[in-house]
Amino acid sequence: MNTHTKHIPCLITIFGATGDLSHRKLFPSLFHLYQQDNLDEHIAIIGVGRRDYTNDFFREQVKQSIQTHVKDTDRLDEFIEHVFYFKNDVNEEESYHELLAFSNELDDTFKLEGNRLFYLAMAPQFFGPISDYLKASGLTETKGFKRLVIEKPFGSDFKSAEKLNNQLRQSFKEEEIYRIDHYLGKDMVQNIEVLRFANAMFEPLWNNKYISNIQITSSEILGVEDRGGYYESSGALKDMVQNHMLQMVALLAMEAPISLKSEDIRAEKVKVLKSLRQLKPEEVNQNFVRGQYGEGTINDQRVIAYRDEDRVASDSNTPTFVSGRLTIDNFRWAGVPFYIRTGKRMKSKCIQVVVEFKEVPMNLYYQTDRLLDSNLLVINIQPNEGISLHLNAKKSIQGIETKPVQLSYAMSAQDKMNTVDAYENLLFDCLKGDATNFTHWEELKSTWKFVDAIQEHWTMIDPNFPNYKSGTNGPIESDLLLSRDGNHWWDDIQ
Repeated sequence: MNTHTKHIPCLITIFGATGDLSHRKLFPSLFHLYQQDNLDEHIAIIGVGRRDYTNDFFREQVKQSIQTHVKDTDRLDEFIEHVFYFKNDVNEEESYHELLAFSNELDDTFKLEGNRLFYLAMAPQFFGPISDYLKASGLTETKGFKRLVIEKPFGSDFKSAEKLNNQLRQSFKEEEIYRIDHYLGKDMVQNIEVLRFANAMFEPLWNNKYISNIQITSSEILGVEDRGGYYESSGALKDMVQNHMLQMVALLAMEAPISLKSEDIRAEKVKVLKSLRQLKPEEVNQNFVRGQYGEGTINDQRVIAYRDEDRVASDSNTPTFVSGRLTIDNFRWAGVPFYIRTGKRMKSKCIQVVVEFKEVPMNLYYQTDRLLDSNLLVINIQPNEGISLHLNAKKSIQGIETKPVQLSYAMSAQDKMNTVDAYENLLFDCLKGDATNFTHWEELKSTWKFVDAIQEHWTMIDPNFPNYKSGTNGPIESDLLLSRDGNHWWDDIQ
């Protein structure tokens, strides 16, 4: 992270400051930014919550959270002096006027120049009302910048997303709304652009002439844990595909932007998402597979089925697994399938991209009935961050047989120690006003329309759930999706 950027004075107001996200991610990330000198004395943080906390009690809670999640707590007491608590009922207009007075007071004390960042770490039903009250109370009338950061889910389908967007736009301009997708803050996801556009050996090959297919996997060993209630209303399609997975497709498929400015990068991502072939009802089952985990064994421990989880219906049809075959109808990618796969209770925890290159036109090194090993570019995003290239080389001194070899770069232990959390990257971007790694409304429009067509068809047909055992890589239909094209999932490849 760049530690030489000019310091940006700012009042950061976090709604939902007593919740899990704030304590696990936001406060540790803000502290690390302060510790690394990316924030200075001209910063103040208001934690807004419903609970009847004193300032001292809240500060103690924040301290404990930081000590739990950050190894080096040097300068913690110094940082805590910038943290304040404000009790607020988000539906009570009067408390926003009190928040305005408190904000103005901190603005003067810390010389914040009227810059305000509002972070809504809240349930999505509060996004619209909070935004309305921020404007009505005068909190958005400031001589500095104002920015609104919101978590997913942004709507539950295109219509609700559009309604919410229209409501937010009453108080904030599009360029002031930062829709956070923590996948876009991951270092190795951001590395995709560098890998493509800073290497002459890749960009000329990055098209349908040389690439056979691209696979994106995001798998988890965990089940829904204590999120059964939320997950029942979203499922893997809305929780993962609509945002994280399609964002990664856009990064892998976009054209080179004319500059690294956020508006130029986003413009290219929007073009890709608009080029996604919309599926007709009869095409959904040929191109998408849904699954739900049953009981099984993970790390020698028996685990229960999704339908037996807390706050999950006993006859639930919510998918915990989705795989799909995406077609991008443009000149660069015509004929190249993009395969995506995401699920819970799978064999391993893994976020990975595999780019499989086409075979050479004529195999000189094997009999015609034996294939050369595929050339692969593997981008490991989690847990073992790194890049590997799989090539063919001569097997031994005698003969002309080949063997696969692997050229790899793995992030060193030292690099990993210095790696910032995705939220730290994204919070710093918000402060700088860099919206590159946030989702634009035009991107959301395209992803929701694509996902809605799939969801609409699935709603009409009851699935045969559960259809995969916990501890496996999903239902057999997911493998068949690729084998029909003569391809297969590259499981356990590093």
